[in-house]
Amino acid sequence: MAEESATNPLREYFERNPGRLIDKWVHYFDVYHRHFQRFRGRAVTVLEIGVYHGGSLQMWRYDFGPQARIVGVDRNPRCATLAEPGIEIHIGDQADRGFLRRLKASAGPFDIVIDDGGHTMAQQIISLEELFDAVKPDGIYLVEDLHTSYWREYGGGYRHPFSFIELAKGLIDQLHAWHSRDGHSFLPTPFTQSVTGLHFYDSVLVIEKGPHPRPVQKRTGTPVFPD
Repeated sequence: MAEESATNPLREYFERNPGRLIDKWVHYFDVYHRHFQRFRGRAVTVLEIGVYHGGSLQMWRYDFGPQARIVGVDRNPRCATLAEPGIEIHIGDQADRGFLRRLKASAGPFDIVIDDGGHTMAQQIISLEELFDAVKPDGIYLVEDLHTSYWREYGGGYRHPFSFIELAKGLIDQLHAWHSRDGHSFLPTPFTQSVTGLHFYDSVLVIEKGPHPRPVQKRTGTPVFPD
């Protein structure tokens, strides 16, 4: 992704940052650029969990354009003061299912969800479970800082059965469920039918939504050898 960095407006904004503080791993910007650029200039709704100082909310507003609606979530009540035109702030805990259900009812559906919140296993897993269905059929759900899945103080650990990374490995199975020959135990799910791709990067998972019916295999051309 090195070539993408040379013409990456998000990276350029970050480096000259005219707004509030942003704290990001540098390699994330190529991931954002690769998966978000098709949404630029559209009337999109973008949810970011984890407001911090509000700098990334300003960055999203700049990148997606004046038609974008940027929604920030944080449990720190001081973050409410960071709202501005085009940016709204909701105060609540991303591990609170009731709060998340109220959030998606009042602010959803979302074109993009970015989970940059507390990064604990409970927070990441509960947020995905509650908010994934609030992402539009052609939208994106992105979880970052997945390295905490290997940190015990965040509820993770290498191969910990309840880490987000282990859950994400199960999503790989669901993506391929159309090919299952174990109908008694492994069938396509709504996730199978609504996701076109899972993209793993260092500490980031991008889930791209889109119609995913049963794959069709075809042959064209003239055979050379008999089957």
